Amino acid sequence: MSGALTWARRWGVSTASFVGGLLTLFVFRRGLPHLGWIVGYLLLLWLVFAVLAEARQVLEARGHRLVVSAGDYTVQSLVHGLLLFVLPAYWASTTITSPNVLFLALLVALALLATFDPWYAGLVRPRPWLSHAVFAVTLFASLAVALPLVGIPPIGALVMSAGLAVMALAPAVRRAGERTWTAALGVTAGGAVAAMVAVVLARIAIPPAPISLAEATMARSVEDGEPRDAIATSITAAALRESGLVAYTAVYAPSGLRQPIRHVWWHGQRRVETVSLSPVFGGRQRGFRTYSRKTVFPDDVTGRWTVDVTTSTGQLIGRLGFLVTP
Repeated sequence: MSGALTWARRWGVSTASFVGGLLTLFVFRRGLPHLGWIVGYLLLLWLVFAVLAEARQVLEARGHRLVVSAGDYTVQSLVHGLLLFVLPAYWASTTITSPNVLFLALLVALALLATFDPWYAGLVRPRPWLSHAVFAVTLFASLAVALPLVGIPPIGALVMSAGLAVMALAPAVRRAGERTWTAALGVTAGGAVAAMVAVVLARIAIPPAPISLAEATMARSVEDGEPRDAIATSITAAALRESGLVAYTAVYAPSGLRQPIRHVWWHGQRRVETVSLSPVFGGRQRGFRTYSRKTVFPDDVTGRWTVDVTTSTGQLIGRLGFLVTP
């Protein structure tokens, strides 16, 4: 009995939080994250983080460790809440067979870490650098989802989010190095520029949330805006040469967003063709529907083909695949 009580004290709240998070993610359908909630959580998170960074040493020196612990727990709870808000959007926009699954895995790991108090208390709180990294990644991921909801394209949202996430660390940078505000802002501004360059170079590894692929079909033709004679998984070389093939996609984006997209046709590891398509206009419940048709093929068409659906700046939205048999 005493063992159960000990376990309940240590893990009970965390387990309840984990179950509640699962219900939030898989039972309740939120659609796109609610912008107002994200903004509110972000502002509150930064405010608590900034005040705690400024006051931590004074509070600890005066013996107010309970206040510091309450502040740390508030930051952890806000991180947890923000990650639960944005994870569905990243899940929808992640292509599991691409490098951007690594970013989703990072967010899932952080969400689990913030859910279980003993893990967070043992791994994150004793290490200020890790606490600041969790804070910055959470801000970056949340802003990258929130900014497109007001019409900023994903690549612009990525760049702005990276810069703002690093600049938000200014209070901690100032206190850690006993710097003036001017010096701290100079350090974080330099870090922000480096972060913005890094996300541009690594954009293929970041899902374009909240843009996602609502429908994807390989078909022989399109009539009245709908795919006709869809192929399941494979097509013969003769049939392919006879009728060609259409990659039909419906891309979902938030209202007010205008995003050019491309279809990139691959034969194995060789890029065969890149087709620039009409910009996606957000807000359509079934997604913005468009397609590319390919009728000219190389001499040897057998093997695995894929069609990558990307933004005009190279972020992967989704992927279609089919096999050409002899």
